[in-house]
Amino acid sequence: MGDSGQPTVREYMTRDVSTVDLDDTVATVARRIAESDGFSGFPVTDGRRVEGFVSARDLLLAEEYEPMFRVMSEDIVVAHPDMAIQDAARVILRSGLQKLPVVDDAGHLVGIISNADVVRSQIERATPDKVDNLTQTLERIHGVDAHEERREVLLADLTPTQTTVYADELEGRKYELERGLAEPLVVIDNDGQLLLADGHHRVKAAQRAGVEEMDAYVIVLDEPVSLGMAETAAESGLEQIDDIDVVDYAHHPLVETTRRLQNE
Repeated sequence: MGDSGQPTVREYMTRDVSTVDLDDTVATVARRIAESDGFSGFPVTDGRRVEGFVSARDLLLAEEYEPMFRVMSEDIVVAHPDMAIQDAARVILRSGLQKLPVVDDAGHLVGIISNADVVRSQIERATPDKVDNLTQTLERIHGVDAHEERREVLLADLTPTQTTVYADELEGRKYELERGLAEPLVVIDNDGQLLLADGHHRVKAAQRAGVEEMDAYVIVLDEPVSLGMAETAAESGLEQIDDIDVVDYAHHPLVETTRRLQNE
């Protein structure tokens, strides 16, 4: 976290960056883009220093023999590793760029931050305010007292309350787990039954990675109550993490609707 407590670019950027040299030709770089999986451009570097950025669009009207220093964009937008991820999100949104090179104070390339990284940083963020609001809601609706704890919970003890998670988001949760960036879960302790209120993608990714315990905000109800989410879980046959289905986001109803509208 940065000095402001906000997540920073450093926490979410990719450190292993593919680059091209000033003298690389259009033909060479075009071939790399064509053969790569998901690359639409590269930072152009002289040693460690970023001199420009070249995109597939820059190559379209250039001759195959031309070097990068003649076709690259020199007026580039970059991010600093200590920049708040929210600020990087604004830059990406306003510039229309998909990726920003991340450079340090000396102008040296230290990583790259993409729009996918920004989205990943925002999905399923468990904040104290979020937990406080849920606690107050439970107290008000059910007329019980509750208190909050921060502790490790066994994944095997959790009862999920969400039937599905999406495959592409699981990749983001895996990324965060590997780097120690995963947010705590939000769990409701209802007379010993641990209901997972928030963090289904995280627990599914953790289970796949062989993780047995995770950090959690636990809302402990002082007396047992009948919770709608528990009833819904029981009706859906949700008893353990294995019962959560993984769905390809391409089959999400909203995506299917969008495709149908585009094809009409």
